Amino acid sequence: MSAISSQNPEKQTYGLRKPKAAYFPQPGSKLYADKDLYQKIANSKKRLVKTYLIQPRSALAVEIPAKSIFRLTTPEGPQVGDLNIWNRHNPRERFWAARTRQLHSAHVSTYDRLWSNLPYLRPLVTIIGDTLGGRHDEWGGRVHDTLGTRYDPYVDKLISGEDNDFHCHSNLTRAVLPYGLTEFDVHDVLNVFQVTGLNEYDQYFMEACPSEKTDFFECFAEQDLLVALSACPGGDLSNWDWGEDKDKVDQMGMIDTCRRLQIEVYQLEDPETALQGWEEPQFPKYRGNHGLKISSSQE
Repeated sequence: MSAISSQNPEKQTYGLRKPKAAYFPQPGSKLYADKDLYQKIANSKKRLVKTYLIQPRSALAVEIPAKSIFRLTTPEGPQVGDLNIWNRHNPRERFWAARTRQLHSAHVSTYDRLWSNLPYLRPLVTIIGDTLGGRHDEWGGRVHDTLGTRYDPYVDKLISGEDNDFHCHSNLTRAVLPYGLTEFDVHDVLNVFQVTGLNEYDQYFMEACPSEKTDFFECFAEQDLLVALSACPGGDLSNWDWGEDKDKVDQMGMIDTCRRLQIEVYQLEDPETALQGWEEPQFPKYRGNHGLKISSSQE
């Protein structure tokens, strides 16, 4: 008997049915980027205005003006980075990894957008360049991960029983303090240059970083941003473990696999031409007040 029902040929059995994406745009939706527009922006002439080097096992926060382009690079070879993004003028608006994962993919690349949290829900950046796009390993892992989050000293304590200050969560916390932010503002990250996936038991796995000195991940800033990037203390993840007493770190070789990251900030030379058709992202115009009814004191 055919796997497709003879009574309803469009209805397939569970074994053959291919599920479609749960989130897809309706006509007029701003969910997906205009590829022609962002390809034009990516190809436009731009001028390098600032370069920031991030030392191994540390982090840096930098301001990125709206309508700028910033590029994350691995200038010394493979190195994983943990990325946080906020609206520069309102840190309550910040990158939302889970919704970005649902709207686009568990691993993002060119023309995907990094979305902000509720109630803002608008793109913080649009990805316009990615030399590693589509790279994967033999286990199905892919790069630029929204599945996992940053390493932190609390889960390390649970797993290894040790106190360790060199985690991306701690690095990011130190990096944002000069901007008036605290540990409570550090949020789930985009793991740039990191290969991850889910194994046959649906468990999270990580593989060694594939980036080379010439690789980059490039974004167009849709808003005035504060961007913080941590050079992961796990380095390129080719040799890592939980717990970090000095002898253990030296024995594992983790320090030898840790390298610097770089942020390059560019300005468009002719923004009027390059940004023709671009509009500043707006908040969704939801006015339902979550179904709450506010009664008058006269009632």
